[in-house]
Amino acid sequence: MKVLVTDPIADAGLDVIRDAGHEVVTDYESEGEELLEAVADANALIVRSGTEVTREVLEAAPDLVIVGRAGIGVDNIDIDAATDHGVIVANAPEGNVRAAAEHTVAMTFATARSIPQAHVRLKDGEWAKGAFLGTELNGKTLGIVGLGRVGQEVAKKLDSLGMDLVAFDPYISEERAEQLGADLAELDEVLDTADVLTIHTPLTPETEDMIGEAELAEMEGGYVVNCARGGIIDEDALADAVEDGVLAGAALDVFAEEPLPEDSPLLDVEDVIVTPHLGASTEAAQENVAVSTAEQVVAAFNEEPVMNALNAPSMDESAFPRVEPYIHLAETAGKIAVQLLDSRVESVEVSYEGDIAEEDIEIVTASALKGVFKPLEWQVNAVNAPRIAEERGIDVTESKRRQAEDFQSLVTVTVSDGETEIAVCGTLFAGDDPRIVRIDGYRVDAIPGGKMMVARNTDEPGVIGHIGSVMGEFGVNIAGMFNAREVHGGEALTVYNVDQEVPDEAREKLEADERIIETKYISLNG
Repeated sequence: MKVLVTDPIADAGLDVIRDAGHEVVTDYESEGEELLEAVADANALIVRSGTEVTREVLEAAPDLVIVGRAGIGVDNIDIDAATDHGVIVANAPEGNVRAAAEHTVAMTFATARSIPQAHVRLKDGEWAKGAFLGTELNGKTLGIVGLGRVGQEVAKKLDSLGMDLVAFDPYISEERAEQLGADLAELDEVLDTADVLTIHTPLTPETEDMIGEAELAEMEGGYVVNCARGGIIDEDALADAVEDGVLAGAALDVFAEEPLPEDSPLLDVEDVIVTPHLGASTEAAQENVAVSTAEQVVAAFNEEPVMNALNAPSMDESAFPRVEPYIHLAETAGKIAVQLLDSRVESVEVSYEGDIAEEDIEIVTASALKGVFKPLEWQVNAVNAPRIAEERGIDVTESKRRQAEDFQSLVTVTVSDGETEIAVCGTLFAGDDPRIVRIDGYRVDAIPGGKMMVARNTDEPGVIGHIGSVMGEFGVNIAGMFNAREVHGGEALTVYNVDQEVPDEAREKLEADERIIETKYISLNG
């Protein structure tokens, strides 16, 4: 097998491939037409961030089995196109975890003790011993936003150094947090409590500008450290907060725009420490990601499981047509369920009734988890969702029953925070027409797609009309409505398909009416 390497990786990774009996070709200069020619007969392609693996590149490589990314970010790889062409995409998310965590710890100490500033003064000939009064970390509170791999590693290291830990992460169980010595809390409580705040979350629409002027003001006298992704913290607001003395200092390794522009306000504030995205820049980390990527390439060649594959796994060709429609249905049910729960997920149950229970449904369960975890990580998919659940201590159960009341097949996704649970049931009409048929016990017939609002209200005349009027007042067009109730005059649940996002102000006005118990806006597109 031929492995084309188009970005430099550590020799240890190349040796793994050669030792397995495969050919390694390095070509670090090709791009455009030259790259298309180089990849034409390749069986594997290994890249870092420098090579754009586009649909055109994938189309030019009919024998390609796998694209390996020696690192974590895959923005330069068209994963959808790879899936279309049956090409596995795998990355190396764990190889630089320790390096990123250690850099975070180093930056934490650097800002708390003003190490770079004192270094510069002394190099300039000034013995400024009295100018710097540092902060001891022992006994202080570390606030962690995101308890993924890196966040957990930082928690372990700084917990052992005597810090108290409080964390915000809606997608990790309290049991797992307790194992790490961290108390889970909402973001505002973490900000109010923390002496030092560290960020360990991907940049998503949900996390972009998560920490702005108002959030920074809650951390008066504290420190902020970000070695995760730029864009999560409002950099202008951070510079102002440190300059004005709201914060004691900050340390950043990542930025919204990289390289950091010369006119960035961060560069003008002495107590803001900056490094040029060095989190993974250690010899060990580079070797780790190279070896991990190489091992996955060899596994793919041997038709063995690829541990960090990012696109959907394959299954028996004859069974796939029967299972395929349920994959998207389960993911949609998971998305709806987690948005209706709107709290920390402790457990997920996926149950199957009827004909679908006779099939190999591992990929369907994984897709349900993908829907539940979609707000969590930018890379979550049917391959890595089960692993994410395991890492975050979320209990996942799967059950089957051959008989399905009222339906030929039924898939139910139930999410729970330990006290409250939400169950969403879906089926297929006419073979491939998805429907949500139950929500939290209410029988509905809702078309899942786009934007939705779910309302709970008392079952009495005029309520639905009032909801329609308020939606119209805020420019929200109702495309479809599906109503259900348990008993006459009791509580009703209605699913609205809408053409526009339902603004918070509209929901607040609806919930101000005593007849309306609760409303939840659900987006299935993002």
